[in-house]
Amino acid sequence: QVQLVESGGGLAQAGASLRLSCAASGRTFVAKAVGWFRQAPGKTREFVATISWVGSVTYYSDSVKGRFTISRDNDKNTVYLQMNSLNTEDTAVYYCARSKYSSIRTSSTDYDYWGQGTQVTVSS
Repeated sequence: QVQLVESGGGLAQAGASLRLSCAASGRTFVAKAVGWFRQAPGKTREFVATISWVGSVTYYSDSVKGRFTISRDNDKNTVYLQMNSLNTEDTAVYYCARSKYSSIRTSSTDYDYWGQGTQVTVSS
């Protein structure tokens, strides 16, 4: 059974940092890219960041570029999202997802398994 479990969300002050983790069951992440998406209240889910299977290629949305860093530890079947310089617009439920492909993708339709999400709330 494929399972993705996010953790690390919570309440943070503007300017602070949080690190999200996404742990996968078994060999779920083998040969697959992984992405982070987020959904704010009243908004559609949006792409945040993605990382290729070997970790050599990453891509970010313009809204988080330079502030967020995606990384992965394939030995631990875990992907991370380091979020620095948080602002109130980063408030959302963050989801990790496994891509159908080994190379990076930004469309949610290219992802087949999703975690349950972790809430990130940034206060001013």
